[in-house]
Amino acid sequence: MTMAREPAVWRGEFELKLRINSEERVVRAEPGTLLLDAIRSLGLRGARRGCETGYCGACTVHLDGRAVRSCLQLAVRVRGRTVTTIEGLCEPGSLHPLQRAFVERGAMECGYCIPGMIMLAASFLAERPRPSRDEVRRMLASNLCRCTGYQKMVQAVLDVAGTS
Repeated sequence: MTMAREPAVWRGEFELKLRINSEERVVRAEPGTLLLDAIRSLGLRGARRGCETGYCGACTVHLDGRAVRSCLQLAVRVRGRTVTTIEGLCEPGSLHPLQRAFVERGAMECGYCIPGMIMLAASFLAERPRPSRDEVRRMLASNLCRCTGYQKMVQAVLDVAGTS
């Protein structure tokens, strides 16, 4: 007769090494720690906590160059991969062209969604550098903004793409 064994369950914190914004960082984490929480524990506040279901996009970061919702990623699963937040999108003291365009177009009101919008747009433009207005609208619609009508954001992305 074999005795049933309960599966081993890891409890407690461990050190997790992550590559964030071109820098190796160490985070104290538990197995279920979300990438969003790991990022914010390092003092990087650009990725915002919104819906916590992946719907709003306020927590968007780049994972190996592609836009992802950090509230849906386990931190432990991004070991060995490259994470870029809005803070690492450009060199310190300068603005990324999308950041500059959003400012120049006045494409923000409260600003809560803007880091996620810019990270989404940067990933999109890397894959599709000359998008149409409709493509930009569809792309931005996947992130939620409750303050604007998206028009100034669309125009800012088109300005950067040179297709306005």
